[in-house]
Amino acid sequence: MLTAEAVHLTTLSDSYGAPLAEYYFLPTNAILYIRWHGHLTAAAIIRGVTAAMQQIEEHPFRHVLNDKRDTGGDWSEALPWLQYEWRPLAVAAGIRAIAYILSPDFNAQLVSSEFVEAMYGQINVSLFVSETEAIRWLQKQ
Repeated sequence: MLTAEAVHLTTLSDSYGAPLAEYYFLPTNAILYIRWHGHLTAAAIIRGVTAAMQQIEEHPFRHVLNDKRDTGGDWSEALPWLQYEWRPLAVAAGIRAIAYILSPDFNAQLVSSEFVEAMYGQINVSLFVSETEAIRWLQKQ
């Protein structure tokens, strides 16, 4: 459920032409909303996060809503890249907080918890099951 104010920025497709990630701008709170789809792999995560960084360069985002409710898969091999390659770039770009809506897939939830640990001390990340709670939390950051 996206708010009425959401502005669609772009959609990244997978190799079969199905949506991998949709990117929206929520202007009231300068939030980049990323809605992921499908079975995620490390390569898909890196590709999707790289596309997100392009959006961050073009818009004044300080907060990210990372929605993985429609996903599954083990993308843990992307964690070192996220921690050592992406995190410094995100911090330099001004990203301060990420609200993370969990996948219903247990394995994906485990990787998400590891992601939170990898970001500790640099970017404030919190896990959620509800979009409303996630947005509320971002508004307080």
